Amino acid sequence: MKRVEVKLLPRAYEKKSEKKQRRRQGYIPVEIYGKDVENAHAYMSIRDFNSLPHGETFLIVADVNGDKRVCFLKEVQYSWLGDDPIHVDLYDISKVKEIDIEVPLEFVGVPAGVSLGGTFEVLLSTLTVRASVENIPEKITINVSELGLGDSLHVRDIQPPANCVILDNPEEVVAVVSEPEASPEETPTT
Repeated sequence: MKRVEVKLLPRAYEKKSEKKQRRRQGYIPVEIYGKDVENAHAYMSIRDFNSLPHGETFLIVADVNGDKRVCFLKEVQYSWLGDDPIHVDLYDISKVKEIDIEVPLEFVGVPAGVSLGGTFEVLLSTLTVRASVENIPEKITINVSELGLGDSLHVRDIQPPANCVILDNPEEVVAVVSEPEASPEETPTT
């Protein structure tokens, strides 16, 4: 599992105006919490936040004054326009034995039905798995080359990574190869 180290500035409880000033300086308030651990309040630079990986599962090693805590990104709150992060929650997993986490799916191969004119449609891009912290997969790779026209891939068809359990409904459809739409026949005009 990929780990990204991020230096955080410690934060004491402060007035709203001081938080706004820090945001203008390029920092986002961060809360670190977890099971049987002491909560921590800090700031993360917007530059560090924007450099976090996208589309893969990763852990954050949050360094607050030399105190390194292994966390995962629990939630990000955005401004009302939805473009600026205004608050980040990190979940400290140091005392956790197993965790439920969303893992992205990677589809490899070209479905056989696509060469016959079908369209490959992805309905789920992530699956929720339960795993120990050491065994969290970065992604789940699925070979879709055997899917023919009209075939669908269900959660039950996916082999879970080693030491992981998939928690999603086994009957849920992950991807389909839809058949080509029939072109409307021309009707003769009189």
